[in-house]
Amino acid sequence: MRAKTFRKGIHPPGHKERTAGLPIEVFPAPQKVVLPLCQHIGAPAQPLVAVGDEVTAGQKIAEAQGMVSAALHASISGKVTAIEERPHPAGRNLPAIVIENTGGEGFSPVPEAKPGRPLAEITGEEIKELMRAGGLVGMGGAAFPTHVKYYPPAGKKIEYVILNGAECEPFLTCDHRLMLERPAAVLYGLKAMMKAAGAKRGYIGIELNKVDVIKVLQEEARGDETIEIVPLRVKYPQGEEKMLINAITGRVVPAGGLPVDAGVVVNNVGTAAALADLLQTGKPLISRVITVTGGGIKEPKNLEVPLGTLLEDVLAYCGGLTDSAGRIVLGGPMTGPAHYRLDLPVVKGTCGLLVQTSEEIGDMEYMDCIRCGKCVEACPFSLLPNYLGLYAEKNRLEEAERYGVMECRECGSCAYVCPSRRPLTQWIKDAKRKITAAQRKTG
Repeated sequence: MRAKTFRKGIHPPGHKERTAGLPIEVFPAPQKVVLPLCQHIGAPAQPLVAVGDEVTAGQKIAEAQGMVSAALHASISGKVTAIEERPHPAGRNLPAIVIENTGGEGFSPVPEAKPGRPLAEITGEEIKELMRAGGLVGMGGAAFPTHVKYYPPAGKKIEYVILNGAECEPFLTCDHRLMLERPAAVLYGLKAMMKAAGAKRGYIGIELNKVDVIKVLQEEARGDETIEIVPLRVKYPQGEEKMLINAITGRVVPAGGLPVDAGVVVNNVGTAAALADLLQTGKPLISRVITVTGGGIKEPKNLEVPLGTLLEDVLAYCGGLTDSAGRIVLGGPMTGPAHYRLDLPVVKGTCGLLVQTSEEIGDMEYMDCIRCGKCVEACPFSLLPNYLGLYAEKNRLEEAERYGVMECRECGSCAYVCPSRRPLTQWIKDAKRKITAAQRKTG
């Protein structure tokens, strides 16, 4: 297979062997779920229920507020026992709806979805509205409300829809298993996205460490001239949308621009499968597939988990922690944040639960920059992480902004290759946060 790729990047060990061969297991309905009202980029959803209300799985319990927002649905049947601030994966307490499982099972379709209608009978506008009603967001981690991408600015046209099946983040295999076990749903979702966008071509980019998936999807798409399965080299961050667009189409997203500026929309394969569920059965986004893995987990698994399930319940289902468990990461090791508590819920953007051992964490002390330039060689965005890190460390925000700190996508490649172990990504994140806060103050 001739594989495509992008310039620069790095090659961290994949560590996918623990779970790549494990089929997706369906997690049983937990006794309690905690559903934050903000599980997406944009405005938090507003509750439609009150404490004491009985709800059924799939029922809309919070409405999107504004264009950049997403609706929220009950992931289990039960009783609303609280609407209050609870610990959130974002690192602070945020408003959430708590549902206690009262023993009810089953699923109530979203009425607007009109389940069972053939795709040919659903218009592009209806698909976009159903994306919004169904609470769909990007499931690769960014959690951007999906419908927003399909309303391009005036003068912009979407020519291609690309599905990200690269799953370049080490340890994670949830997308691998989803594509392997549900190829028809992934392709159906892609066709629906193409219809919503008015695009004539669709692509699915998959790294060559998933040859089994490439073959399955190529067979599933056989005879459809509008869809191409694109093999990609195994390299990080191959799944970052700008890298994916460049590798597959040869187009470059301009600095400060969005994929639509290159005529492209990018979505995760999990989002495509969720859209297929919504259109074919009426099921909104109330569960997702995650990978639970790492040397600190007794029984690694790929699980389909109801949203709002607490990490402590997920870990218990996987046999608990080993004696060597040292750090919990939500997502993969390159971009996922580390956490110290287990009462956090699985949210729409949670793609994995990684537990590293104490030996894997090691000594985190860093030294001065030695001007080796390895971070510059690795940066896929052609930035100067050495200077960005120095300016951010010294709180020289004007210089950091002038050197393009806001263009950084926080992939972590620079910090990974740094021989001085400098926390470049963390400093850059902090500088971006401060710059954004200052811009908001000045209007």
